[in-house]
Amino acid sequence: MSRSGGQEKLLHNAGLIADRGIVQDGWLLIEDGVITDRGRGSSWRSRIGARPVETVDLAGAWLSPGFVDIHCHGAGGHAFDDGPEAALEALAVHRRHGTTSCVLSFVTDTVAAMAERLAWTARLAREHSAVLGSHAEGPFLDPGHKGAHAEQLLTAPTPDTVSRLLAAAEGTLRQITLAPELPGGMAAVRQVRASGAVVAVGHTAAGHEAATEAFDAGAGILTHAFNAMAPVHHRAPGPVVAALSRPGVFLEVICDGVHVHPEVIRMLFSSAPGRTVLMTDAMSATCMPDGGYLLGSLPVTVTDGVARLTHGGSIAGSTLTMDRAVQLAVRGAGLPLEDAVYAATQAPLRALGLPADRGGLQPGMRADLVVLDHDLGVREVLVGGVPDPR
Repeated sequence: MSRSGGQEKLLHNAGLIADRGIVQDGWLLIEDGVITDRGRGSSWRSRIGARPVETVDLAGAWLSPGFVDIHCHGAGGHAFDDGPEAALEALAVHRRHGTTSCVLSFVTDTVAAMAERLAWTARLAREHSAVLGSHAEGPFLDPGHKGAHAEQLLTAPTPDTVSRLLAAAEGTLRQITLAPELPGGMAAVRQVRASGAVVAVGHTAAGHEAATEAFDAGAGILTHAFNAMAPVHHRAPGPVVAALSRPGVFLEVICDGVHVHPEVIRMLFSSAPGRTVLMTDAMSATCMPDGGYLLGSLPVTVTDGVARLTHGGSIAGSTLTMDRAVQLAVRGAGLPLEDAVYAATQAPLRALGLPADRGGLQPGMRADLVVLDHDLGVREVLVGGVPDPR
């Protein structure tokens, strides 16, 4: 039924992908930016009757919820660190690749600089539904697993510094990556968790025991599994196995064919069904030519689409987009399409404990949608039911 008499839109003849399942020949009814009904076959005809409804035949294309990226640093030559205008430009680039909701991730900087970024992200989140909040990737990281973070800016957490970041974010800090083995690390896990934000274990020297302790203390995510942490060893299983052993913990993975081997990604999905999260870790060079860029204060060189620190050669984020992550999960790692889409939509929201007002195709959810062709390329993106100009 129409809720307010506003213009309705019906999308039909599509393969609906959501809830770890597929509905062939499905349809969605949208009004005022919200999904109001769904079904399959020609049942939509009796539902709309003689009402004036805009009807769109998707000709058998896939219809997915908009992708949700909970770990991303920028795109299109714009870094989130550079301010709200740059962030909106970067989000527009990712939106063209199907990402309709994003957590803004910030690399290590001074506590003052990070607090300032968390503060303006809080304002941005109130103004733009696509901005889910912020992710502080640092500064509480292990120097030995710093990756592309400036070592001189790393520090151990104290109650005061943690409080400063939490206060600046005004309740919109969604996750903070930290190394729990640092002095004060376990106390910080409890402090952040008590605030409602999620602790992500990452850039860490923690072994299996320390990581398990952190997860038992309330940490809920493993930051980009396998990267910037001890590997899995048969006598020293490390933080990945610790995360796998705790059913409430989600594991991020960068599915770009570079950070993690496709067979390992398949193993991860099999070992943690419903708890593996596709994300990009994308930096400003995403959707840009090869060349020189910055990640935070560190120079980065991109060659053949792979970003590495100019000095030292460590992988420095990625140039991945969420549509490509889904494609590689399916084509490269051999995952079912419905599992890859779940990992790019609903699993990220569950990992952060965010309201289920998006990420699915159920009535009452936001009509943030991605139309995919049979090669899983993005054909169209709708935000609140309205096509996004490409």
